[in-house]
Formats: sequence, structure tokens, C-alpha cells
Amino acid sequence: MKAVKVITFGEILLRLSPQLSQHTAAIYVGGAEANVAAALAQWGTPVSYLSKVPDNGLSRDVLAQLTALGIETDRMLWGGDRIGLYYLAQGSDLKHAEVVYDRKYSSFSAIEPGSVDWDSLLGDAEWFHWSAITPALNPEAAAICLEVLKAATRKGLTISTDLNFRSKLWQYGKKPYEVMPELVEYCDVIMGNIWAAHTMLDTSLNSAELELDKREIYLEQATHVAQQITDRYKRCKRVAFTFRFSNGPTHAHYYAFYYNQGKVSVSKTYDTDQVVDRVGSGDCFMAGLIHAQLAGRDDQGIISYAAAAAYSKFFVKGDFNTTSVDDIYKLM
Repeated sequence: MKAVKVITFGEILLRLSPQLSQHTAAIYVGGAEANVAAALAQWGTPVSYLSKVPDNGLSRDVLAQLTALGIETDRMLWGGDRIGLYYLAQGSDLKHAEVVYDRKYSSFSAIEPGSVDWDSLLGDAEWFHWSAITPALNPEAAAICLEVLKAATRKGLTISTDLNFRSKLWQYGKKPYEVMPELVEYCDVIMGNIWAAHTMLDTSLNSAELELDKREIYLEQATHVAQQITDRYKRCKRVAFTFRFSNGPTHAHYYAFYYNQGKVSVSKTYDTDQVVDRVGSGDCFMAGLIHAQLAGRDDQGIISYAAAAAYSKFFVKGDFNTTSVDDIYKLM
């Protein structure tokens, strides 16, 4: 295996954006953790993507796409029957009703607990990233997350997670707050938003104040939630939240918050009416946090880079961000 700094772990997916009236559909390679890897590779951070795919020509074509971006795929698991799919209209958001998942019986979702030597696969990497999408798939996937998190802890890796909540995936009789806390215990960096933290970690929110829809209240609540998380999960020292609002199909109002051992940093605020594709913006934010922290930037530099990276993704079609480091710096 080639040496890398970061390993991202999750399900590789194909996104179909159909235009049925024209008998066509755009197809994109994606998946949250693959999106993180793609951004890191674009910026020169050595990264490997760890997933499972069936042994067929389509899988090899998909992995060739990742390799062309500079992502190492030599840790990939092989076997099973299919790559998962999801259907989403171009420009739509994964949090909304338009998304349709077709992921049952995928190769990744069928990984069996106890079947993988995670310690060997993690090698000598420095950072391991996973997301809340994986334990949402089924009980076995949640057990797999626990296995690999324990291995990453044994290996001394920095561990990060994204609390991305997908209501359509949590369908096996467990609520997120019944599963996620045990997994988050292993994390050094937690990213998401204040509403996802409430859903997944049962943190409190002042709903009455939030209804006032004011930036200062959102940031006050973010500080309160970050304090709850770091008090509850002693390993976690860094918490990042994004705030993304929209009043139309191509509009986005965006800023981000960063909490590091009691210190708060906030990005600049971005606003645009020219959104091309919302998918992968949060993943690009997560990649920005990882890249900037590994590069040794201070707290303000970390959140400024991550927010600018996420904002830049709004203007790139497809799941992966191809914006260069130099162009992201121009947005900071």
C-alpha cells in the first residue's frame, strides 16, 4: 500500500440526475467520503479511499476515475454484487425530498463484522475520516464503524466524523441518537450543524430563539452545542458547524463556525444566486478542515479555508470539487 496521510471510509456511490423528458441522465461518481478524498487529492494531501466494490468492469471504471484525481485506491475491498445508486435532480440538495436511494444489498452495506483486518489497512496514516451515513445503513454497518474506529484508535490516528443526517437511510429500527454516541466517543474532530447534532447526539437547542433567524443567535447556539459535545465526549477538542440557508433554487447564504478547546472562530459570510450544484459542499468543508489542520494553519485559517472551499463547491457540477487551493485562497 502506498503511504498516505489521510484515509476516508464510506460507501462509493453513483449519482444519476435524470432528465426523463429528454431520455438522458447525467452520471457522477460520488459518496460523502469519496467527495472528501477527491478534494484532499486536488489540494495535494496524500489520501486513500477505503470502500468495497464488486469485482467487475464498472467498479474498475469507477476506481479509475478516483485514481485520475490522485486518490489512492489500493486499500479497496472487493466482493459483493453491486455499487449503490442514488437519484437526484441536478442542483437539488441531499437533505430534501428529491433524493431516492437505491443502496440495499450493495457491496459496501454487506461488509460482515469480523471479516476485515482494519489495522493492516490503516497502515501508517495520520488521519481517519468517516461519516454518520455509514451507520445509518444497517446494524452491521454500525458494527463495522465501531471495529474500524477501535483500530484507528489503536493505530494513533486523528479521527474525524461528519454528522450528516439522512432521514431516508435510518430505517432499521434505531434512532441516530441510539447509535452515534458510542461511535463519536472515538472522534477528535466533529463536524456538522447544530440541528444534526441535536438529532444524532441529543444535544439541546433553544428552538424559540432560533426562530428569530438571527446570525448572532445561531452562533450563540453553536457555542452552546459545541460545549455540550466537548463536555460529553472527552476526546473531542474541535467542533465545526456550517450554516447554509437558501431562498431559491440557485441561492445560498453561507458561513461556518469553529470551536477549539473553548476558543471560537467564525468564517466570513458568503451569498450567491448562482449555485450550480449543492451536492458535496459539506464534504468539501470537511476536507478543508482536514487539509488546513494538517497544513498547520491556526484556528481562523482552518475555518476560513474550510468555508471558502465549501462555498467554491456550489459552482462545480458533480459530486467532486475541482477548485484549486489558489482559487480557494482568493475566496477567503
